[in-house]
Amino acid sequence: MITSIHNPRLKRIRQLLARRETRREEGAFVIEGVRLCEEAAAGGWEFEFILTAENLSARGQALARQMASRGIDVEAVSAELLNRAADTETSPGILAVLRFQELALPSSPDFLLICDNLRDPGNLGTILRTALAAGVQGVLLTRGTTDAFAPKVLRAGMGAHFRLPIRDTSPEDLRALLHQPDKPLVLLAADAEQGVSCWQSDLTQPLALAVGGEAEGVSPEVRAIADGTIRIPMPGGSESLNAAVAASILMFETCRQRSR
Repeated sequence: MITSIHNPRLKRIRQLLARRETRREEGAFVIEGVRLCEEAAAGGWEFEFILTAENLSARGQALARQMASRGIDVEAVSAELLNRAADTETSPGILAVLRFQELALPSSPDFLLICDNLRDPGNLGTILRTALAAGVQGVLLTRGTTDAFAPKVLRAGMGAHFRLPIRDTSPEDLRALLHQPDKPLVLLAADAEQGVSCWQSDLTQPLALAVGGEAEGVSPEVRAIADGTIRIPMPGGSESLNAAVAASILMFETCRQRSR
């Protein structure tokens, strides 16, 4: 049982939670809570180790026993120490370090989402969760977007990370992906004020939707390679929508059109 806050595993957890660079260099990240651990296990992701505390629920204890039976290192730690190491204010009693795993994009995708300059972790996590529900085949993140594997993004994503391909991208890589000779995709950039209404846009064609941050919207670099802009009509006169809400509306309007 871990009894010191200076334990190497607790130190590593704090570093992985705090620094994007550490996560990238070590190819690892931290998840907290029974739900995320269950989703990662169901998706076949590689666990380095799991820490459990005495306040872990019966459901969590059953999961920990199951993971230990698979040969995964499960170690006990006091709830106080886990709280001090964890990102959440009160730890749910289970925390795990996972190895990064790159899920494959379809060879010829026809529904992608681009998150451009999205800096709010809660918004990005919510968008990822919604993208999975809406049948998006992959999410591409520009350099200005917050880290998809930051702790707040993981919590808001509710397990979407373990089933949805997520990629960092550059305008050059994005252009190459969109212009595949066998199945090119139309790129539509969301805009609060201009563009074709999403109700009138053809979202049944092979498509990539680009959604930007609330402050600045889609960047000039992504707009430069877009085929057009798309907007959400707002008869109430609001200036803009929350980025996660706007992305959700556009993704599910795509679903609606494709289900007809």
